[in-house]
Amino acid sequence: MKLSIVSTLYRSASHLPEFYYRSSQAAQKLVGDDYEIVLVNDGSPDNSLEIAVSLAQKDKHIVVVDLSRNFGHHKAMRTGLEYSLGERMFLIDSDLEEQPEWLFTFSSTMMEESADVVFGVQLNRKGNWFERWSGYMYYSVFKWLCNIQHPRDIVTARLMSRRYVKAFLQFPEKEAPISCLWLLTGFKQCQQVVKKQMRSPSTYSVPKKIQLAMDSITSFSEVPLKIIFYLGASIFICALFYSAYLVFIRLAHSQAVDGWTSVMVSVWLLGGGGISFIGLLGIYISKIFLEAKQRPHAIVREIHGRSH
Repeated sequence: MKLSIVSTLYRSASHLPEFYYRSSQAAQKLVGDDYEIVLVNDGSPDNSLEIAVSLAQKDKHIVVVDLSRNFGHHKAMRTGLEYSLGERMFLIDSDLEEQPEWLFTFSSTMMEESADVVFGVQLNRKGNWFERWSGYMYYSVFKWLCNIQHPRDIVTARLMSRRYVKAFLQFPEKEAPISCLWLLTGFKQCQQVVKKQMRSPSTYSVPKKIQLAMDSITSFSEVPLKIIFYLGASIFICALFYSAYLVFIRLAHSQAVDGWTSVMVSVWLLGGGGISFIGLLGIYISKIFLEAKQRPHAIVREIHGRSH
């Protein structure tokens, strides 16, 4: 099979028919009849599954992978790639903010550059000034801590060769953000500037973005642990010098050191820092705990349109 178009479904009922039509048209123009559209139902609470199954019953090109519950966007995407058979795989969101017609330009770039991956990068980041500023800060901090050249403002849409996807699926991590694993897989990757359609507000709230940043940094960098060590060592050295100073003042000048305010500030500062450091260590330990369980990325309840 020449091409697999892979997408996930979550509250997708309103735009799924149009997505199916436009994706089918794009695939047929590019590879003829040798394609499939893999739709992964990520526990969608609406009737996305029913619509997808009805499409699969009418069109042999449709494959519906129904997950047993909601596992999250990244894990659903991975599952879709695992169940795809194409020599090239076009991963894209089904909400039509990303255009199925990008397949043509992505394919042309892949052939011209002899690349294994062509991924989309936004011309202008979605959202208001805070969205753009927070995105800039995230990528800057991530690059500094993880030393990974992560492209800014990437989108889900990407066209990949089968050998690249096969290599990507060898990563066993379950908690690591998928965008970083894309980069670690290697091969020749090219970016394509795209413009997303702003159809709906982002579902990523500030707490979700903070969680994503924490997951990204603690999954790919040991720098925070080193910062804790160096900061602790610096505080210890400063405390030694300050203790020596206090002893000198007391012995040389018989002057009692007063000022409970400084003592309380030091207690609160060091206490808060200590609790934060313990929490950071707990995040790393929790990741080890979750990965050690070796739980599956996702559980497939049923497959419609194809038997495996």
